[in-house]
Amino acid sequence: MASVRELRDRIRSLKNTQQITKAMKQVAAAKIRRAEIARKRALPYAQTLAEMLRDLVAAVSVVDHPFMKAGKGTPPGVILMAADKGLAGAFNSNVTRMGEMYAHEHSGTRFYSVGIKARNAVRRMGIPDHPNWALNAPKLETARAVAARVTQDFTEGTIGEIVLVSSKLVSMMSQRPQTRSLVPIVADELRTSAGERSGPRGAVEFLPSPEFVLSALLPKYLEFTLYSAMLETDASFFAAQLIAMSNATDNANKAIDELTIQMNNARQAAITKELLEIVAGAEALSG
Repeated sequence: MASVRELRDRIRSLKNTQQITKAMKQVAAAKIRRAEIARKRALPYAQTLAEMLRDLVAAVSVVDHPFMKAGKGTPPGVILMAADKGLAGAFNSNVTRMGEMYAHEHSGTRFYSVGIKARNAVRRMGIPDHPNWALNAPKLETARAVAARVTQDFTEGTIGEIVLVSSKLVSMMSQRPQTRSLVPIVADELRTSAGERSGPRGAVEFLPSPEFVLSALLPKYLEFTLYSAMLETDASFFAAQLIAMSNATDNANKAIDELTIQMNNARQAAITKELLEIVAGAEALSG
């Protein structure tokens, strides 16, 4: 059984750890509000961009753009997006595990990592040299840099598909990793979704031509899709960290209570032992 001093030191250490987890919980709660606001502000633009893309594809009979053509015989390119930091439960490991599963199913996969944890995971796969970016950098500039790099590799034929593996914020209590194919864009699916929309639609004119506008819109669509994914990854990370730090604080409370009971029992046992020794000594002297 541990001594009273050892138990007191463990309780003091747990209280110090609890202060850290409480502070991180408060920081995550403050940051998730800002991340959620930024994510919601980007939603109307993303929806309008997607609707315009569907209208353009429906208005164009022949689409001559590299993003609309699938590469044959070339490996896919995976943009693995995770956080820069940990202490968020299984948030980063779930995303990186999905990226590893995709790589096992598709041989020759080329990785582009966004986030320090994603970069480290790709390196553990045995791929030390690969394009990588930090998530905490200015997100719009990072999204443009990532889009430019994967677009260059796709048009040059280095990769035949652009796939995004990132986290989706289902709710504050649930963050789910997902795999999305971004490029090539299937025109038939966009035309079908455009035809299924209900309600009246106004006539839209595209100048100088729908083909020209579509060629300019597709790179912007890829950039903003990556930007939205980065905002959602931020919000998902802080939600996961909030839950993890809340659980850690509660577990520290339980451990402190258990150790306090053990310390009280050890102190009482020590006092009882001293009393017995005193009584035994007194009886020995009187006898």
